[in-house]
Amino acid sequence: MSEIHYLPMSVGLLGGLAIFLYGMEKMSLALKRAAGDKMRTILARLTSNRLAGVVTGAGVTAVIQSSSVTTVLVVGFISAGLMNLSQAVGVIMGANIGTTVTAQIIAFKVTKAALAMVAIGFFLEFLAKRDINKHYGSMLFGLGLIFLGMNMMSEAMSPLRTYQPFIELMTHMDNVLLSILVAALFTALIQSSSATTGIIIVLAGQGFISLESGIALAMGANIGTCITALLAAIGKSREAMQAAAVHISFNVLGVVLWLPLLALLSAISIGISPSYPQLVGIDKLAAELPRQIANANTLFNLLNTVLMVPFAGAFVWLARKLIPHRSASPSEKKAKAISPKYINESFIETPDIALDHAQLELGRVGRRVCNMLDLLPPLAMNYASSADKRTALAKLNQIESIEKEVDELHAAILAYLGRLRTAPLSDKQSNQQIKLISITDQMESAADLIVSGILPLAYKALNEGTTASPMMRRILDSIQNRVQQAMLDCVNGIRRNDDALAHKVLSAKREINSQLNSVLAHQAERLAEQNPTRLRIFRYEMEWVEQLKRIYTLSKRIAKLQLRKRHLIVNDN
Repeated sequence: MSEIHYLPMSVGLLGGLAIFLYGMEKMSLALKRAAGDKMRTILARLTSNRLAGVVTGAGVTAVIQSSSVTTVLVVGFISAGLMNLSQAVGVIMGANIGTTVTAQIIAFKVTKAALAMVAIGFFLEFLAKRDINKHYGSMLFGLGLIFLGMNMMSEAMSPLRTYQPFIELMTHMDNVLLSILVAALFTALIQSSSATTGIIIVLAGQGFISLESGIALAMGANIGTCITALLAAIGKSREAMQAAAVHISFNVLGVVLWLPLLALLSAISIGISPSYPQLVGIDKLAAELPRQIANANTLFNLLNTVLMVPFAGAFVWLARKLIPHRSASPSEKKAKAISPKYINESFIETPDIALDHAQLELGRVGRRVCNMLDLLPPLAMNYASSADKRTALAKLNQIESIEKEVDELHAAILAYLGRLRTAPLSDKQSNQQIKLISITDQMESAADLIVSGILPLAYKALNEGTTASPMMRRILDSIQNRVQQAMLDCVNGIRRNDDALAHKVLSAKREINSQLNSVLAHQAERLAEQNPTRLRIFRYEMEWVEQLKRIYTLSKRIAKLQLRKRHLIVNDN
């Protein structure tokens, strides 16, 4: 028995593990950034068709190399109301298939190319001009680090092949339940089943574990990866928590179903994997086991999905029984109305999706601004009875409450967009972020104008009983309705990415200017009237018009910001 030098071995093992995990993280991040826009499109077009959901989940996870991230994204979509639980089940099931791609890549003997991948990836990442090429370089760099880390771990552990105490320790891993528990705990700690499976394949490559132990460890990794989704669902909607419950029940049930059939799964994986009859002993195990474990892992997840997709409804039923819906209290409903609905921390690592959701949240701000304009009395200067005055006063108070909601959402959106800067953004993403920040500020400014500019006039006119002439009210009502429509077109243009609505806002300028000229002409005629209150009414009316004009100016700025995106995208491509 050779002597073991623990310090060099520990340094090599831990250093290799660190490089391996860093490579996994870097490759995953690069893949998400390279395919973020496509991933967003795929998820946006997701239908209630279960098969489409499975294919989507497998495809997205194969790209971003993390079933945990896919499930967290699904939880975020459910929280935002963009996906229901029935749609999510297929995606969650498919995610387990997609995550096996990493194990398949690692199982192929390409570790000798590790340094070449690192070198090529590094120079491509730092020298490429286009963002997409930088992402590909980063992806290759990360993949090279994965293989480099595996090499380091393999070399560090090679002395253990002949170390009897370690060999005796590894014999305990033949206990299937212990293997599942160890892998589940380790995966929950590092939050990556792909990384755990990679380490299992490293152990298999040294001949330290048997095939059944390797499969059991891979099964345990499937259970451990549920922890990330569970953590992401804490504090979210009941349906988001139900999605996490579906993920856990699907993975746990899959392991339970296959435990009695572990020998059968081992036999099938041996049958479909390459063999090396010319080798013997530990060399034979080291050559054959990695592919066998990778194939068994893929087969396990694929068959689980095929078997359980027809019972997706049963998983939804079980999740709803375990985590039933409950009626929200009035205070909870109010807090939900004010708090952000679409933006979610789980989207930060995928900027394209995060920006889309910030845009949806911005639509909520815009709808509130439109609601403020809608509640505003057409001209708070003519009330026939005290009941009319009370109704008008209630509306004015409601406008103030809505403005507070606008301030809350405005602050949340700006903070969210600011957090996107924690990771590098492409030029296109950066331009989109700046545009959304600008539009958010313009929306908030419009709400401020209503509250600080028009409401004081409305309250004052209401208290003084000031009355405008019927013709002047009609003219001012027409201007106010047109300005309100322009703001509504702005909001819908942002929510739908509809440039035609933005052009409609800009083309309203001539009509609104014509109405403003009508106001001036009418005022010039009425100033000659011998009415002691005429000058005071004139000041109210002209200030009211001026504030509406400012709100329309903000609408034009928002429309121009929206139209600017086309120019930026053309340049980026």
